[in-house]
Amino acid sequence: MISPHPSAKTASFATTNAVFIGRSIRLSLRNVEALIMAIALPIMLMLLFTYVFGGALDPGGNYVNYVVPGIILLCAGFGSSITAVDVAQDMTNGIIDRFRTMPIRSISVITGHVAASLVRNLIATAVVISVAFLVGFRPSANFPEWLMAFGVIVLFILAFTWLYAAIGLVASSPSAASAYGFALLFLPYLSSAFVPTDTMPDWLQGIANRQPITPVIETIRGLLTGTPIRENAWWAAGWCAFILLASVVWAMRAFSRKAGRR
Repeated sequence: MISPHPSAKTASFATTNAVFIGRSIRLSLRNVEALIMAIALPIMLMLLFTYVFGGALDPGGNYVNYVVPGIILLCAGFGSSITAVDVAQDMTNGIIDRFRTMPIRSISVITGHVAASLVRNLIATAVVISVAFLVGFRPSANFPEWLMAFGVIVLFILAFTWLYAAIGLVASSPSAASAYGFALLFLPYLSSAFVPTDTMPDWLQGIANRQPITPVIETIRGLLTGTPIRENAWWAAGWCAFILLASVVWAMRAFSRKAGRR
């Protein structure tokens, strides 16, 4: 394999990351179908649960206020899962070897995907919340509470995007990465996203209450609609921080094994 010329000056960390973030954003804009589905699917689920199941789940007509926080995280999960496919494609099409011949830090290709995913997900989340207002979502949050909810959403997106990036690094192909990532998308359905966990069987309540998604949803729901948060905020922050740290370490080690160090 060709190595960079010894006299070549390595690009700075900021410059390299800016270039790869721009690259990932351009790739996202070209993959219009995936971007549309990442927005359309959560919206369709929100409309389905609000208008088809909402009357049975909450005859008072307030179900939309309950379900929107879960839909927000579902949207973030769908958007983040695209990262696994994008990373797997880069790792299997030979482009990483080309990057390693240049005076750049090739790990920046992963951080570029993560940053672009964050931007993409925040835009998708804004669209979903806008549609939620159109179908009757009426949060009671003030400006500081909206800011805190935004911070929780950003932390969740970062944690799960890095997790999906690590999955993309260890997957053998983009299709395998898509399959592994799809399995994680079932977590919101085993949480308080769509129904309170106390309506579930006892054995399922234990799973739903202790998995990472439920405290994040309950924290966002509490901030936006005024429901009790209790200790969920600490659990949400702890779970997201743990997933983020573990995923970054996993991704760095996986990249070093598959692409070598720079």
